[in-house]
Amino acid sequence: MHTKRQHCFFGVFAILPLFLLCVSASGQKENVPDEAVVMFYNCENFFDTDDSAETEDDEFLPGGVRRWNRARYTKKINNLSKVILAAGEWNPPALVGLCEVENRKVLDDLISLSPLTGLGYGIIHSDSPDPRGIDVCYIFRKDLVRVLQYSSLVPDSMPSGQFRTRSVLYSKLTILEDTLHLFINHWPSRRGGVLAGELTREAVADMVRENVDSIFTVSASARVIIMGDFNCNPDDDVMERLVNPGKTAVPVLVNMAGEFLDNSNGTYRYQGKWEMFDQIIVSGEMLNSLSGLSASPGSFSVFRPDFLLRDDPTYPGKTTFPTFYGYRYQGGFSDHLPVVLSLRLCR
Repeated sequence: MHTKRQHCFFGVFAILPLFLLCVSASGQKENVPDEAVVMFYNCENFFDTDDSAETEDDEFLPGGVRRWNRARYTKKINNLSKVILAAGEWNPPALVGLCEVENRKVLDDLISLSPLTGLGYGIIHSDSPDPRGIDVCYIFRKDLVRVLQYSSLVPDSMPSGQFRTRSVLYSKLTILEDTLHLFINHWPSRRGGVLAGELTREAVADMVRENVDSIFTVSASARVIIMGDFNCNPDDDVMERLVNPGKTAVPVLVNMAGEFLDNSNGTYRYQGKWEMFDQIIVSGEMLNSLSGLSASPGSFSVFRPDFLLRDDPTYPGKTTFPTFYGYRYQGGFSDHLPVVLSLRLCR
């Protein structure tokens, strides 16, 4: 696998909540939860208020153009925690992939200074080469997820120093007692036109697919989830390059967001049109599997409660309720909607 930095975790997690029972003295496993929710959310500029000498974060300082102060930062933390808890309803998500996150500190604050406190979330974070310092990462419930290893992936095909965007975060973990390979993405933006960043997106797509194929070489029935903000729609050529590269010998990948592609549904609205930039892709073996980790075709959704939407100030209809509209502070949540996938363990 294309691996730049590798980290492994060992040890015993804290005592699990009562609903996750321990292994009995006889060695037989008792009942454990057989359902879990995973989600992905573009946080829209989740910055702290401290100046970092290594990154371009001047906009998000108390004296910066956005007047990013402690009160606004605290509101952002509480807003994000509200979305995460609401998406899981009575069952807080087992794993939440995030992007546009400045650093580890904001994640520490998210899980310790908000209503998420006490739910036992852990953090996996790795710095990206993006000049603004925004990263991909995830938080996970320690009672349901055990992280075995993780690494940041950068395309070997890109010349040294030219890859100045978000790396892909890969993890091998167990969730609901089954092994899962997870790839979290935030591909380059299309600002400047459709072709802007296209070569980089293609390089990242090829890199992720190569890593997935390496996993399938070891186990054709491996459980794989690829999630993220891809800055393109499911029917774009670069997504086909990832999901269906034309190799008939490899197991299938299925883009769960594909059926949601229309102008009335999506995760990001631009000039009155909804785009499905945030997506979750799964290995075909996970669909309606009779054993192990499984997902059904209807288990994917865009989380769009009323509190995440507002009237579009320019075009008819609803749009997202962002933290900023341009440089004007709105006090909302994000300019993206989160996506959610329900998983179950078939025994």
